[in-house]
Amino acid sequence: MTRILLVRHCEAQGNTDSVFQGHTDCEISGNGATQLELLSIRCRNMPIEAIYSSPLKRARLTAEAINRFHQLPIRIDNRLIEINGGVWEGKSWSELPVLDAEQTDAWYHRPYEFAPKDGESMREVYDRIWDGVTDIVRANRDKMVCIASHGCAIRNFLCRAQGWPVERLNDVDWCDNTAISIIDFDEDMNSKVVLMNDASHLTPETSIFMHQTWWKREDA
Repeated sequence: MTRILLVRHCEAQGNTDSVFQGHTDCEISGNGATQLELLSIRCRNMPIEAIYSSPLKRARLTAEAINRFHQLPIRIDNRLIEINGGVWEGKSWSELPVLDAEQTDAWYHRPYEFAPKDGESMREVYDRIWDGVTDIVRANRDKMVCIASHGCAIRNFLCRAQGWPVERLNDVDWCDNTAISIIDFDEDMNSKVVLMNDASHLTPETSIFMHQTWWKREDA
């Protein structure tokens, strides 16, 4: 069995500014740094044998925090990156319904149809993140591997890991910053989600998930 710890990055400036981050390489926030302290303590005694990360700074710093008590090489894999938002990059969530009503409606109600201009479609992310993680699994048989990635990418992976098509993406919840999901792969590459979106290491003060509304609308 190969065990994957899939971790969302810490809070970054794009989260606090309520903008679409995507490929934008934002700095982390002060609260994000605190989240990383808590995450590193949680991961301290885990028998992690390999660590991978998205190339974006918010994910790399998350991987470094996980690695604090392990001292492993951190391998960068571009397939673990967040969705490319194209013209959505850097735009505030509040202005997107006016700037791009059609794609905003797809994001909330039919995310499998989301495909921003000059960006990446959700279907491409669904395939890309799966290919990246499963290649990591094949390269690390029978190990515990930690991967630092991003909310939308992780959501797509968890959808597919449960054997669901991308059309069921809205059946997968969003996760808090630094939340951990655990997925086991057997020798035949069958996946089993053991833990999903757990952020129990965060305190109420450091968790921002319940205070964010960008991902949820009353009419969604």
